[in-house]
Amino acid sequence: MTNDELKYRTKQFSLLVLNLVEKLPNSISSRVVINQLAKSATSVGANYRAACRARSDREFVAKLNIVLKEVDETQYWLEIIEEMKWINQSELEFPLKESGELVAIFVSTLKTVNNRLNNK
Repeated sequence: MTNDELKYRTKQFSLLVLNLVEKLPNSISSRVVINQLAKSATSVGANYRAACRARSDREFVAKLNIVLKEVDETQYWLEIIEEMKWINQSELEFPLKESGELVAIFVSTLKTVNNRLNNK
């Protein structure tokens, strides 16, 4: 997957989650989760773009670790929504699947770049 494809995919993930939060109930506890979820999901794409502008492999790794943290946090909030049963399970399937795939992509990328750095 190219950087441009992943930039597009992470932006689509942000939009997917933002559309999802619009469907959540308006309660005190859900508003806290909505706020956290919206922040972490939109940070994924924004921070990935920043990682792509890194000036070195070490800077790329540092920025990509932030991306990984944000997508993992997004997955956590999606799981909270799932367990609270605030939305139909079928509407959570794709966001949960996509967050898991993004975690796998970023973990794999980090392993590759870290191996390259360690073998220099």
